[in-house]
Amino acid sequence: MDTALKQKLDRLPASPGVYFHKDKNGEIIYVGKAAVLKNRVRQYFQKSKKDIKTEALVKEIADTDWIQVETEMDALFLESEMIKRYMPKWNILLRDDKSVSYIKVSMQLEVPDVSITRNPIDDGATYIGPFYAKLTIEKALRILRKVFPYYNKPYTAKKTLDTDLGLTPGIEIGRSTPKDYKRNLRKMIRYLKGDREKLMRDLEKTMKKEANAGNFELAAEARDQLFGLKELKKKIIFSDREFLDISSDQALTQLQKILNLNEPPRRIEGYDISHQSGTNTVGSMVVFINGASARNEYRKFKIRSSTNDDLKSMVEIITRRLKHAEWEYPNLVVLDGGITQVRAVEPLLKPLGIRVIGRDKSGNHSKSAEVVLVVNDKKIKLDKTSHIARLIARIDEESHRFAITYHSLLKRKSMLK
Repeated sequence: MDTALKQKLDRLPASPGVYFHKDKNGEIIYVGKAAVLKNRVRQYFQKSKKDIKTEALVKEIADTDWIQVETEMDALFLESEMIKRYMPKWNILLRDDKSVSYIKVSMQLEVPDVSITRNPIDDGATYIGPFYAKLTIEKALRILRKVFPYYNKPYTAKKTLDTDLGLTPGIEIGRSTPKDYKRNLRKMIRYLKGDREKLMRDLEKTMKKEANAGNFELAAEARDQLFGLKELKKKIIFSDREFLDISSDQALTQLQKILNLNEPPRRIEGYDISHQSGTNTVGSMVVFINGASARNEYRKFKIRSSTNDDLKSMVEIITRRLKHAEWEYPNLVVLDGGITQVRAVEPLLKPLGIRVIGRDKSGNHSKSAEVVLVVNDKKIKLDKTSHIARLIARIDEESHRFAITYHSLLKRKSMLK
């Protein structure tokens, strides 16, 4: 270990966070989370016995950076996001696919159950993830179950100990109905996906509305859930993107420099178009807040004005999006397109002070495509290993995935008609 790295390790905070191990070229080779950064990161450099793979990783570490967060659960969600952005080689080598977990809510069933799975499939269930720490997810679900009771096994209509403990909705004893149970599960899904603050505001409104209408049971349910979530925040906080340390995200600070912004872009929106020979044309809007994906903010659009003209479709999407003032306006828009696409939408965004750039893939839509930014009618080729290139590629990939998913859904529906 060189002197510079040793001095850096001495500055590690005793707080939760995500750490980034880098090689001698500055490339991120491993992303991890820690309940206490100071203890976890130093463990790599202690002379204790390690497995062969970890020893090999340590030999490659030349530098380490970190981002502090409020709780270990924040670190869990941020770690998942950063692994998807950087795809570090040692995360793949040290963790096989079996270690990736998803929360599964079988909403397609009349009486859903909640479980953890390693293999999401196209079965109509709702999947949340991936996550890289199964034990932490299990802990989170145990705590959430006290606020939103659920079945953790397929429903059998038989009373169990969990029924008596209030950990199930009690459909088996008439305490609730499948409809009410699903309504509460949707709230839990919103919470898991990050829509926490709005959910709590909605619960407060519901509590007052039902109380004024004399529906005291519904008002009490909303009150108990609201108080339960407030208490939950004291124990475990799901990654609140609003409070991530934005100054520590080098991709955002690099974007600020390239675009000559006053501060790093806090809210970035990415857009893409998907169709097949002009049929079922759709558009996607994905949102990244403080560098992390905010899936509850995603929006999809079914194109009305054109069928096989991506340029017109992109203009339509931006026009329709700007009509929604209730959706917070972005600091930056990233288009899947080149100079022509940027020029077409810039007149719509510039009056609002919103910057727009494009990713010009010149027909190469593979994951190995170069990251070329279109900024002010100029093309800037980025080093694919740079922080900014990784972020742009992540936004682009996510907007493409979301558009393709919606297009495939419409295609299946049209085939069933």
